[in-house]
Amino acid sequence: MSLIRWSPFFSVDPFEDREKFFEGFPSTPRRSLQGFLPSVDLSQTKDTVVVEIPLAGVDPEKVDISIKNDVLHVKGTTEKKTEVEDRNYMHREIRYGMFERSIPLPVHVQGERATAISENGLLKISVPKVEPAKSEKKIKVRVEK
Repeated sequence: MSLIRWSPFFSVDPFEDREKFFEGFPSTPRRSLQGFLPSVDLSQTKDTVVVEIPLAGVDPEKVDISIKNDVLHVKGTTEKKTEVEDRNYMHREIRYGMFERSIPLPVHVQGERATAISENGLLKISVPKVEPAKSEKKIKVRVEK
């Protein structure tokens, strides 16, 4: 672990020192130092699993969605807008960079039939459920002579 220089006064961004401190640690489950971890709403209807992810400010063309083994993977990037140099930021929370989420789905799904719509900064992914197998199958007995 490296030493961190102590300063009795905050820099312009009081969270900058804290971020530098955590650079050597793995990402937390809630947030990554290189980007951010978007929130997810997961619901289901009789036939479909629905995942909603707020991605305001993210270009939908830069979002990759895949489903493998009933796990939904969503990743993408958002670029930092140019900062105005003469601003004196008092507090900054807007995160930029890469994001990635892997969401285990609660049932078996047909990933190849999934659809995704982005509307007003909300990404809505709908995935049809796999129809349950019939538990009963009638077998006719053949009679051989």
